[in-house]
Amino acid sequence: MSRPLPLPGLTQPAPAITDAEFARFRAMVKDLTGINLSDQKKALVTGRLGSRLRHRGAATFGDYYKLIRDPSETQELQTAIDLLTTNETYFFREPEHFEILANHIRSLRPVPLPFRVWSAASSSGEEAYSLAMVLADTLGSGEWSVLGTDISTRVLERARRALYPMERATGIPQAHLRAHCLKGQGQHEGMLLVSKALRAKVSFAQANLMKTLPKLGPFDVAFLRNVLIYFEPAEKLKAVETVAAQIKPGGLLFVGHSESLTGLDHGLKPLRPTVYRVP
Repeated sequence: MSRPLPLPGLTQPAPAITDAEFARFRAMVKDLTGINLSDQKKALVTGRLGSRLRHRGAATFGDYYKLIRDPSETQELQTAIDLLTTNETYFFREPEHFEILANHIRSLRPVPLPFRVWSAASSSGEEAYSLAMVLADTLGSGEWSVLGTDISTRVLERARRALYPMERATGIPQAHLRAHCLKGQGQHEGMLLVSKALRAKVSFAQANLMKTLPKLGPFDVAFLRNVLIYFEPAEKLKAVETVAAQIKPGGLLFVGHSESLTGLDHGLKPLRPTVYRVP
């Protein structure tokens, strides 16, 4: 009997992923990014990669895994990594950190210029632009800059556009919203655009914290937040050491409130639970 054709406009669901196939993807992600996908992430892998299987004509997740491991498929491999490692973020997440940063800058006499800040897991750019708003408020139009890096090229493209749904503006303090953000009009109605002057101070680049990095710094401050929770202790220490190596002596490292460096031989001086000073 012939198989009925799918109705127009409907897409075939992604096949189920087997335990063996999931183990392959988990090992690959761990090797390439240091991120450990727990058993509970099988649904995430299925959901995020299902469309890529259909797009590339792979019948199973095993077939798709073989495809992306082909040396000629580096772009598809990057697409898969992008999909599996993208994390949600928003403006002024964990707002206490931005207050600490502002007070730190105001306490410096004199402020070392150029003053450089690194958002080391910047995702789609909200953290980097939040940092830039703080620097603009404390340092004016002087010599300062923000670098945002992420392993995902897809989210970095979104970050460079600096265009966000208006509902994501809820965390931005009103003073920063008025000074540094524009309300979209026409085709961009309902969107928020970071001002051109602020965008000029922020740059983005791809970086994998599990690999040897080029010399990006030195930085006065680095934010490494809400990414360490996906690492096991060895990878967590490597990421911290990689970032700390690019911070000036006496500079600050911020980690997320849900993260802890307890038990890691990192050599940093804790100032408070989520803020550390480089010796």
